[in-house]
Amino acid sequence: MKKIFLLLALVFTLVSCGDSKKDENVLYLYGWADYIPPEIYQNFEKETGIKVVEDIYSSNEEMFTKLKAGGTGYDIVVPSADYVEIMMKEKMIDKLDKSKLSTLKNINPLVLEKLQYFDPNNDYEVPYVMGATVIAVNTQYVKDYPRDYSIYNRSDLQGRMTLLDDMREVMTSALDMLGYSQNVEDEKAIAQAAEMVKGWKRNIAKFDAESFGKGFANGDFWVVQGYPDNIFRELDENERKKVDFIIPEKGGTAYVDSFVILSNAPNKEAAYKFIEYIHRPEVYARLADILETPSINIPAKGLMKVKPLYEIEDMKNAQVLRDIHNTLDLQNKYWQEVLIAN
Repeated sequence: MKKIFLLLALVFTLVSCGDSKKDENVLYLYGWADYIPPEIYQNFEKETGIKVVEDIYSSNEEMFTKLKAGGTGYDIVVPSADYVEIMMKEKMIDKLDKSKLSTLKNINPLVLEKLQYFDPNNDYEVPYVMGATVIAVNTQYVKDYPRDYSIYNRSDLQGRMTLLDDMREVMTSALDMLGYSQNVEDEKAIAQAAEMVKGWKRNIAKFDAESFGKGFANGDFWVVQGYPDNIFRELDENERKKVDFIIPEKGGTAYVDSFVILSNAPNKEAAYKFIEYIHRPEVYARLADILETPSINIPAKGLMKVKPLYEIEDMKNAQVLRDIHNTLDLQNKYWQEVLIAN
């Protein structure tokens, strides 16, 4: 899933990912940019003597392609749920030794349940962050609006709205609005969802996965589908008060990014120590404060000093994107029709 997180000033560069020689004092992590605060790495090294070296990817697809092409030397990867499922099926990740993860008990069961459709006992992943895709509404300009994707049917807002340039996000929301699962195999259902999106397209300014936050902040767009952190980081405190974040009960989507340990990881013991460390309440509270994300760690929630943009409970009905390999090509066929439609 495409996400851009708070800039945190420190970037670690992986210089020897092709070297599989084990060094018990170095842990190689492959993850999203600016996702784990640098101070977390620094404090972990002070306590354990293990240095974390981080390499960055910009999409799940980029990460998966690199690993399948032979990229080695990494210990931990942080994929979204659909790619955890794929990597589990491909036998790319280890089944976890939970006896080495004493802090697993701190994780909110609601988050674990979101992953149990493919991993019933949560044997292959430790959730790190759960977040929502929202509809952000500028209440200064938009009044009396529905709290779901039917807002995109409003022709009076034509040219003032955007949707993500992301087939999975948009098609999943449309299918759910129609009462279908995201992995439905009935072509008529997928075609019906595409027709709904074509209707939405007539009222939006564009499909946008990169600049929606800035466009919303400067008033060009009044309704955008996107990620809350991308939007709020562009706004001051007064401007934030004019924003309504909608996580629709119908059509809503969410992501769960998790730590997984690669089957060919050279330093699995260090990987277990790091994952266990992250879910200490005081550690997780600090990183959640920095990211302004809801705490998936129950005891950490009581230690947070910054109010998150929304709560885990708000995502109870949101669908986590799944591996839809059986229908991916079919959905893409209809998505291309959406993109060229007038």
